[in-house]
Amino acid sequence: MRAGEIAVEPYVLCETDGRGVARITLNRPRQFNALSEEMLAALQAQLDAIAANPQIRVVVLAGAGKAFCAGHDLKQMLAHPDQHYYEDLFARCSHMMLTIQRMPQPVIARVHGIATAAG
Repeated sequence: MRAGEIAVEPYVLCETDGRGVARITLNRPRQFNALSEEMLAALQAQLDAIAANPQIRVVVLAGAGKAFCAGHDLKQMLAHPDQHYYEDLFARCSHMMLTIQRMPQPVIARVHGIATAAG
């Protein structure tokens, strides 16, 4: 991703600037940025792309709207009441959190409003 380029995913926005700053914004403000399966996948893809980009020096993670992140999307989870689904979901969420911890760039969370569970 080049400076000034904005990548748009349905649930994650990513913008970079010429100084090596990548800004990732969780973009489900009506749901307080609850982590749906789709958001987890989009966030993981953005993190992987940024980690592989030596021009990015720092990552700022923020949430759109009134909340940073309300944790897992409980409505989506309740629609799939099966153990395998939950195990897979939590494995993907754990992988995403480990990715953040292992990023070669520092990751700064710009937290505001609600920030619960995995948020």
